[in-house]
Amino acid sequence: MPIKEALKQAKESELDLILIAPTAEPPVCRIADYGKFRYEQARKEKEAKKKQRQVETKELWIRPSIEQNDVNTKVNQARKFIEKGDKVRFLLRFRRGREMAHMQQSMHILDDIAQMLSDIAVIEKPAKLEGRNIMMTLTKK
Repeated sequence: MPIKEALKQAKESELDLILIAPTAEPPVCRIADYGKFRYEQARKEKEAKKKQRQVETKELWIRPSIEQNDVNTKVNQARKFIEKGDKVRFLLRFRRGREMAHMQQSMHILDDIAQMLSDIAVIEKPAKLEGRNIMMTLTKK
């Protein structure tokens, strides 16, 4: 209907003419109480904000001398975290001089973990040496 007619109807019913979709062709309007409309919009935004979830980064520490069953346990933990929507950071920690001398030989552990989780996760940050640790971050596909 024409805008003048819509404004006339809104004044007769003592309500406001609210523009709902200004980019639509023709523009969509509604006759309603503007204060009530703003309250409902604020409530919807508040509900949407409640349902948002922050993505956390979970850290799983492993050692270069880790056995295969322990790797499987860590992979299962990581799988739960990733399915929940979190990121997982694997930290391969080196303590002693012997371990520090053979850092590059331990990279295969992180490669194996990434391979085991490749069905649900992708590597966000590849394995990188930082001090006494090698870190790798995985996220959901």
